[in-house]
Amino acid sequence: MTQPKGDLVEKIETPGDASFRVASNELRQFIERIERLEAEKKDIADQIKEVFGEAKSRGYLVMAIRKIIALRKRDKDDVAEEEAVIQMYKEALGMG
Repeated sequence: MTQPKGDLVEKIETPGDASFRVASNELRQFIERIERLEAEKKDIADQIKEVFGEAKSRGYLVMAIRKIIALRKRDKDDVAEEEAVIQMYKEALGMG
């Protein structure tokens, strides 16, 4: 097994007598980066929630906005095909 890169390498014994080498400084850096990103993700989620709240207070339907955002993420051809099938089904059920 190759030795991981990092400033400090420690040998850790596990209950099954297996040995693992851990570059503690590098591991700590990964964990701290992930924690910072998680905090940023929470901040962004809070901001998005605020924007939806603003839109709702101005009379917009949040459900419709969410659907439009989801549609804009998808491929236009896939959306057009799905809408055509839905329209065909609605007509078959007398809803169109």
